[in-house]
Amino acid sequence: MAAQSTLRQSEDPILVLYLHYTNLLRSRLRRTSRVIRVLATLALTLSIIAGGLGGRGWWKRRTQEKERGKRLLRRNSGLRGKDGSRILYVPYRSSTSKVTIQPTKSTTFDAHRRLFLHPPRAAGLSDGQMTPQVPPPQTRPGLNLAFLHQFLSLFSIMVPHWNSKETGLLVSHGVFLMLRTYMSLVVARLDGEIVRDLVAGNGKAFIWGIVKWCGIGSFASYTNAMIKFLQSKVSIAFRTRLTRYIHDLYLNENLNYYKLSNLDGGVGQGADQFITQDLTLFCASAASLYSSLGKPLVDCGVFTYQLYCSLGPLALTGLLSNYFLTATLLRRLSPPFGKLKAVEGRREGDFRGLHSRLIANAEEVAFYGGAEMEKMFLDKGFKELKGWMEGIYSLKIRYNMLEDFVLKYSWSAYGYLLTSLPVFLPAWGGFGGAMELADTTERSGRERGRMKEFITNKRLMLSLADAGGRMMYSIKDLSELAGYTSRVYTLISTLHRVHANAYFPQRGPHPELFSLSDVQGTIHKGFDGVRLENVPVVAPSLYPRGGDELIDSLSVIVHSGEHLLISGPNGVGKSAVSRIVAGLWPVYRGLVSRPRSVGTDGIMFLPQQPYLSIGTLRDQVIYPHSEMDMRESGRRDHELSRVLEEVRLGYLPDREGGWDCRKEWKDVLSGGEKQRMAMARLMYHEPRYAFIDEGTSAVSSDVEGLLYEKAKGKGITLITISTRASLKRYHTFNLTLGLGLDGAEWEFERIGTEKEKMNVERELHELRDRLAQVEEWKARRDEIENELAKVWVESGEELDPPAYMDESEEEAKTEDEGIEQRDVEEVEEEDERTEAEIPKMAKDERRTPEADRGRDQPSRVPLHRLWSVD
Repeated sequence: MAAQSTLRQSEDPILVLYLHYTNLLRSRLRRTSRVIRVLATLALTLSIIAGGLGGRGWWKRRTQEKERGKRLLRRNSGLRGKDGSRILYVPYRSSTSKVTIQPTKSTTFDAHRRLFLHPPRAAGLSDGQMTPQVPPPQTRPGLNLAFLHQFLSLFSIMVPHWNSKETGLLVSHGVFLMLRTYMSLVVARLDGEIVRDLVAGNGKAFIWGIVKWCGIGSFASYTNAMIKFLQSKVSIAFRTRLTRYIHDLYLNENLNYYKLSNLDGGVGQGADQFITQDLTLFCASAASLYSSLGKPLVDCGVFTYQLYCSLGPLALTGLLSNYFLTATLLRRLSPPFGKLKAVEGRREGDFRGLHSRLIANAEEVAFYGGAEMEKMFLDKGFKELKGWMEGIYSLKIRYNMLEDFVLKYSWSAYGYLLTSLPVFLPAWGGFGGAMELADTTERSGRERGRMKEFITNKRLMLSLADAGGRMMYSIKDLSELAGYTSRVYTLISTLHRVHANAYFPQRGPHPELFSLSDVQGTIHKGFDGVRLENVPVVAPSLYPRGGDELIDSLSVIVHSGEHLLISGPNGVGKSAVSRIVAGLWPVYRGLVSRPRSVGTDGIMFLPQQPYLSIGTLRDQVIYPHSEMDMRESGRRDHELSRVLEEVRLGYLPDREGGWDCRKEWKDVLSGGEKQRMAMARLMYHEPRYAFIDEGTSAVSSDVEGLLYEKAKGKGITLITISTRASLKRYHTFNLTLGLGLDGAEWEFERIGTEKEKMNVERELHELRDRLAQVEEWKARRDEIENELAKVWVESGEELDPPAYMDESEEEAKTEDEGIEQRDVEEVEEEDERTEAEIPKMAKDERRTPEADRGRDQPSRVPLHRLWSVD
């Protein structure tokens, strides 16, 4: 009797359950009539036939879909759904795989905004008032209510609803975790039986136990592999959800990707660090937490119950006391890993940003020879990162020593004490103690039973110690997860603030003027033209600081066909006008009106630095359209060839290898080719209005004129920002900025008016006066050179120059006279050409009296002076 196990029942509960339902099914089948069996057979036959037909149809549809995927993959295209979803086909093994991307709905952003911008006061992420930053800088990452709110907010994004893919993965993962717990119980019982049979010398039972051990081991190996696989799948699923959510919030029509770093500044310049590295670490840590914390909790419950049945209530009390004391000790002595990880992530991002900055400006640094200075910056950044990480590692040494001693050695010693209770204190030893107190006459049988009980209890105690150790280790993992959670939560909350323009003035008697909380202007989209009414031109600063005012109030209107040239010296706000109209900079006061759409039949902006995207040569011409958009609009490659011919780039497809070639285009094309590629995009999209910011500075004057004439011929109204006076001939009006003593005044006038001709004539007269003084200046120069060339000896007499100096001076004089004569002839030719062009420009740009009625008089707007705030 003592040889029997006190941990297992007469039969395996899983086997009992299986036999019960098997016998129930057989009894039901025996009681059924013949007719029901025939009907069941017919139903089974029909289901098999229907399944075969359905499988055939499914295979046919799958084959067609694969063929369509291969066709679209060759064309680098996809499908667009009515709900805004995109269906892409990516290469997978020898075929293609279908990927459906569902966009995040605006209602989802609105529902989540309260979680990230208005957290509950109990979470400690706000003080109940409108705070400028969520979470506030004083919030420390750690195991607190703030971490709980942050993690649950992110979890609502990672698992949006109960029937999502992520829910299925979590349930599957949980099933395998429970199965591994059951396998641990089976292995513990089988281990005791093998040792018992070995001590008893029962060879047949021992061999059968080894066979069962191998069978269970193979199934346990599969279970462990599936747990790791599903954990990786959960991590990827979490990352996919969060990445798509962040991309939809980051890249949209509100230009959040620009405002996040240039206006808000809540995450600095390291948004890429948040989206890539921090997000990956958070998802991996969150997925591992499910198994490192959930599984040990289940194991502790199951193993504690089994040991209670075997060792009695005294052992249960000791186990619970051990849990409490260990958790309290480690919690109090644990360093703030959450805060340390958050700071480490920020410094990793700063160090990575230094390398990214060097890569982006490698050519400029090479021209200046600044390798040593950049090396100093990199070494300094790495030194700070290294010092911080070394501090973390020194903290981990002490904590790991304590953690290993408590969880491995002290728990093992405590486990031996508990497993000895049935032997030394049988009255307090539960069922094992009851077996010891039973009257048995076979001493060897009792010893074998005691050996089996000890081995089984030891295996359970080891499993329990492992589960408890993983729970205690998870305290450190939770602290690190709190740091990652704080970083990702900060990114999403900042994106929500930018997306909703949720900026509020800071507390204080003097709020910042022209800060993001002081935006009172209006943007009207849907206007056929470009209009600015009483708009101050302000260079914004990072929130919550105020911006720098460049122009007090600017009022300009451009209708279709009225081409505008914006000129003036550098730094007066010429490019700022295009940024305000494009929506990059806020409209602090006044009204800005512009077309609704960007691109075809709308407005388009060509920046100073031409941007070349990754992709094919076709993608460079049609940017920002994709090939899918081009095909849907009915455009073909031969139209793109015609566009390149118009901008004198028709040779590119043959030179680079066709439309589908992929290269690093910013390194392949020259400066002039980049600017002409930008003009090719303008010709392709054919917008009604176009801002061109120094878009032809690297193009020759003849090609520049051709580009402007082609653009005007397509009906595009040009608004050009340039300092080149030669572009006036292609425009109707001129907006001059930077006038006045302080450069804060502006003037808007029509090109070709009498006033402008008088200004040109005055400039020509000044040039002629200066040319008339050339002979006087030359004589004065010769006089100064003669005085400087004299040499006196000690006696006071002048030393004659050597003979070769007379010859060289004569040759230099003859050469200077020739150069000056050519300069004078060139200036006179330029004057004649300018005088001939002025009447032609006025004639070309002349409007009908009806169109000019009411505009000839106010063609020049009075100068406006800038008022500034110190």
